[in-house]
Amino acid sequence: MRALKRASQWLFVLLATTMLAACATGPQVRTDYDPSADFGQYRTWSFYSPIAMEESGYSTWISDRIKDNVRKEMEARGYRYVEASPDLQVNFQGVVQDRTEVFSMPRSGVQYFYNYRRNAYVGVPVWYDDTHVSRYREGTLTVDLVDARRNRMVWTGDAIARVVKKTPEQKMAEVDQAINAIFLQYPHRAATP
Repeated sequence: MRALKRASQWLFVLLATTMLAACATGPQVRTDYDPSADFGQYRTWSFYSPIAMEESGYSTWISDRIKDNVRKEMEARGYRYVEASPDLQVNFQGVVQDRTEVFSMPRSGVQYFYNYRRNAYVGVPVWYDDTHVSRYREGTLTVDLVDARRNRMVWTGDAIARVVKKTPEQKMAEVDQAINAIFLQYPHRAATP
């Protein structure tokens, strides 16, 4: 019985380590695109107006950091920034939501019962599920590329991660990592003239 209990404890430690390793690798990234879009025609870009994250009418240091990162990523792919008549417009939005995660862990133990006829205790193995509830905040940073001529989104990428209290410097590093992770999934380069 002790071996079984020790094995279940090691299983829990292994599961917890795996979950922490998955969290430490960065945000989860999801992308989607318009299959009718011709990415070979896009050469120039600008920011969408108004940017979804700045709908309130003002910018923040986070939105400025995102803009700087988007600019670097677009230029690295050969796109040229222009104010008037761009081929693509980049929009972005950040959303934070409360989440609840519920999971069960199989557990085992031994229940002892007193047997009056034998005048002794008897151990009976017991199996049950140990349910854990975790409440946390999840942030999603979305970057959209919009065909400016048609005003139609042609590509989108989301970076999703848990939100925890951090210093402004740590937040900047997370923004950098999220934008980089999103654009790592963008397979296109600017069209050559």
